[in-house]
Amino acid sequence: MSIAVKFDPELIRKYDVSGPRYTSYPTAVQFHEGFTLADYRRFAQTSNQQPDASDLSLYVHLPFCHSLCYYCGCTKKITRHREHGVRYLEALHREIEMQGSLFDQSREVRQLHFGGGTPTFFDDRQLQELMGQLNKHFGLTEREEREYSIELDPRTVDLGRLQTLQGLGFNRVSLGIQDFDPDVQVAVNRIQGIDETLALITGAHDLGFDSVSVDLIYGLPLQTVDKFMQTLETVVAVKPNRLAVYNYAHLPQLFRAQRLIREEDIPSPETKLLLMELTINFLTEHGYQFIGMDHFALPDDELALAQNSGTLQRNFQGYSTHGDLDLVGLGVSSIGNVGDCHPQNLKTLPEYMCALDQGEFPFWRGLALTDEDRLRRAIIQSIMCRGELRFEEFEKAFGISFSAHFAPELNEVSRQARDGLLIQHEGGFDVTPSGRLLLRNIAMVFDAYFKPRKSEVRFSKAI
Repeated sequence: MSIAVKFDPELIRKYDVSGPRYTSYPTAVQFHEGFTLADYRRFAQTSNQQPDASDLSLYVHLPFCHSLCYYCGCTKKITRHREHGVRYLEALHREIEMQGSLFDQSREVRQLHFGGGTPTFFDDRQLQELMGQLNKHFGLTEREEREYSIELDPRTVDLGRLQTLQGLGFNRVSLGIQDFDPDVQVAVNRIQGIDETLALITGAHDLGFDSVSVDLIYGLPLQTVDKFMQTLETVVAVKPNRLAVYNYAHLPQLFRAQRLIREEDIPSPETKLLLMELTINFLTEHGYQFIGMDHFALPDDELALAQNSGTLQRNFQGYSTHGDLDLVGLGVSSIGNVGDCHPQNLKTLPEYMCALDQGEFPFWRGLALTDEDRLRRAIIQSIMCRGELRFEEFEKAFGISFSAHFAPELNEVSRQARDGLLIQHEGGFDVTPSGRLLLRNIAMVFDAYFKPRKSEVRFSKAI
C-alpha cells in the first residue's frame, strides 16, 4: 500500500458527507435486542473451542470525570463524589467475574485498554484492585510484547503516579490535550497547563513506556490556523509516538454537553479544511506517517510497521496491530467482538448498576454476522487498512464472482475512479494519495446498510 497522502480541497468538499468510521462492520446502528445473552454465550463457547483459539483483548470503560469537557460525546458521569466511583467498581468487579467465566483461562490477555471518561479518576489502590480482579478472572500477561494502555488526564497524573501505573503493568499511555490555546480551552471547559502535560510525555519516555499517544481535535470553537500551529509545534517537540487528530463533530442533538458550545464560535468549513491541511502537512513534514483517518505514527511505531507490511487492522479501539483478537468489552455501554458477533452492555449507569446489583449479566443487545456481513466486513477492512482491493482474494475466500456480486458497487467505484479517489485495474483497485483522506467514502460503497439521507444525525462528517 502506498503511504503517500495528498490534500485535495475540491475533492474533500465534494465527498464531505456523514458516514461511519468503520470501527466495526456492521456498525452499532445495526445492533438489536433480538441478539440475546444466550447468543453471546454460544459465540464465546464456540470461540473457546476453536483449535487456534487466540489470546484476548480487553476494553474496560471507566466513565467518571471530575469536570465536563463540552465537546465530549463519550458515555460519562461527571461527579466529584467518589462514592459513585466506588459503587461502579463493585459492579464492574462482578461483571469481570461473569465475563471471565465465559473464556478459557489459558487465553492470555495480550491487549488491555482502560478508557473513559477519565480512568485516573480512580486512585492507585482502586486501579490496583481492578487489575487484580482482571488477572484473577482472565489472566493478564507479563510478556514484553503485551499492549496494556490507559488514557490519562494530565491534570490528574504526575510522574510519581506514572511510575505506579507502570508498576501495575501498563506499558502504554494516551493523553488528551485537544488544544493548548487558552481561549479554546475556556470555550470547551478544559483548562490544561502546557508544562505539566509536556512533563508527563517526557516522563513517560524516560520511564521506558513503549508508546505515548496524544489526542488533539481540530474544529473546536475559536480555533485558528496560526494558534493550532502553535499547539502542533509544542506537541511534536516532545515526540509522542502517535497522534490522533480528530475532527470535532458538532452534534448537539445527540450530545447535550455540546449545547454549551456557542455555534458562532465554531470554525467555518473553510477554516476546518485549512486546519486539516495544516495538520497533515505539518506532521508528515516532521517525520510522522499518515496511518489513516486521523492517526499518525512515527516510522518505527508498530502501527506504521503494520501498515508497511499490510497487516494493519481496525476494531473498536481504532487502528490496531491485533484487531484479530477476540475483544471483550467491560463496563457500561462497552462493545465487544467475539467470533462473528458484537455484544454490547447496557448503555446507562442506572441500568448497568441495577442489573449487576441483582446478580444479572449487564447485557443489552448485539449482532451476529451473516455470511454477507463477513464478506463486506473483509472488503471494508481491506479498504480502511490497506487502501486496496484484490478481487481474487475475496473470490477464493467466499466463493463468489466479485464483478457479478458487486455490480452496482463497482459502478460507484468507477465514478470514484473518475474523480481521482482510486485507480481501477482488472483485478481490483488501489486508493490514490488524494483518496486516502476519503477511505470512509470508498468503504461506504460496500456497506449494505448505509443510507445517506438517514445518516446525518447518526454519524460524523467524513472530514
